[in-house]
Amino acid sequence: MSGTTPGADDAVKGVPAEQLPRATGPLTGDVPPPPRGNVILKEILRGSAVSTVLAIFLALVVGGILIAFTNEDVQEASGYFFARPGDTLAAAWQAVYNGYEALFRGAIFNARGNDFAAQIRPLTNTLGFAAPLIAAGLGVALAFRVGLFNIGARGQMLIGVAVAGLLTFNLDLPIWLHIPVTLIAGIAGGALWGAIAGLIKARTGAHEVILTIMLNYVAYYLLLWMIRTPGLLQKPGTNQALGSPTPETAQFPELLGPRFPLLDFGFVLVIVATLFVWWLIERSALGLRMRAVGENPHAARAAGISVQRVYVYAMLFAGGLAGLAGMNQVQGAVTTGITETIDAGIGFDAITVALLGRSRAWGTFAAGILFGALKAGSFSMQAQDIPVDIVLVVQSLVVLFIAAPPLLRAVFFLPKSDAEKAAKARAKAAKKAVAA
Repeated sequence: MSGTTPGADDAVKGVPAEQLPRATGPLTGDVPPPPRGNVILKEILRGSAVSTVLAIFLALVVGGILIAFTNEDVQEASGYFFARPGDTLAAAWQAVYNGYEALFRGAIFNARGNDFAAQIRPLTNTLGFAAPLIAAGLGVALAFRVGLFNIGARGQMLIGVAVAGLLTFNLDLPIWLHIPVTLIAGIAGGALWGAIAGLIKARTGAHEVILTIMLNYVAYYLLLWMIRTPGLLQKPGTNQALGSPTPETAQFPELLGPRFPLLDFGFVLVIVATLFVWWLIERSALGLRMRAVGENPHAARAAGISVQRVYVYAMLFAGGLAGLAGMNQVQGAVTTGITETIDAGIGFDAITVALLGRSRAWGTFAAGILFGALKAGSFSMQAQDIPVDIVLVVQSLVVLFIAAPPLLRAVFFLPKSDAEKAAKARAKAAKKAVAA
């Protein structure tokens, strides 16, 4: 019976089939299901471009409603709504139109500019604001593809800035050498901080969300202490909590000249980083292992992949990309040097960018440009007496609709996903079994 496989009706030497030892491994299908976190991430990131566009559209609609409700003319006209409802509707439309027109004018193209340079300056501002968002978003997205919730981009940015400031700001180097040395130091610092979280995750099994959140606090207060300590990162000649300024020889050169100060060489580096992440995840052997771990770490381990090593690699790359985002902040053509708020909320916005980009390299790139446009346009919206917080609400709503696919499908009456159909079928089968 050497060729016989034990089954439900087989017995070997009088031993019942259910008591026979069963083979396990990648060929038997007897592999534990993926962890719940991997399943949730996969469901969130599975959405199509249509669902992404619908999420953005729905967020803008809700933002328009908030613009109308906070507008003084609309509030005044609503006082006599039942007498002349058209006045309220006209005021609401005018408020929403003016708000989003100001957003477009401040982020894409300003038709009111005196010359072509003034007209396209909003677009260059958008690209400048987008650069660090894209870099940090790529780090978060890469970790997502491995099934890791990297919430630590902020800490990785701050440590990258601190390492670059400590090691390179006091060096007297020519610009062609000072820029790359500072850049490499910042990326290495962020990579080291990310690798710490990955190593602890791999060795102890501690959850990466808790690890990265706590490391964010450690990085923030460590940088704050350095800024307040003479001889470290404190600005020379002061005893206040002021950080060191970025040396001129370490600042990125402007791409299009002084009329477009926010667009500098950092954006070129972000494009290169996007190409690298795309190649790493989609084309390299390491990327194949990363995607396998993201699908099901148990199956990947059964196939001979070192899951622990992949976790460390993933967080190492994620931290390095966050360090690149920090260098965009501190080495940018327009920089205030090292401050405790140098991250400017980018570390947390990167999570939104990665989710909106479905954790794909070029999707994250496009999402970063969108959020850069929202940030650039928010200043023009403020000139229309529209609270800047409404832009933050729109960003948050995009995350909500992206992270809750069933909600989006319910709003637009879209068909259910395969996972939802399968879950419903299992529930129905279980109900029948109980009834029987």
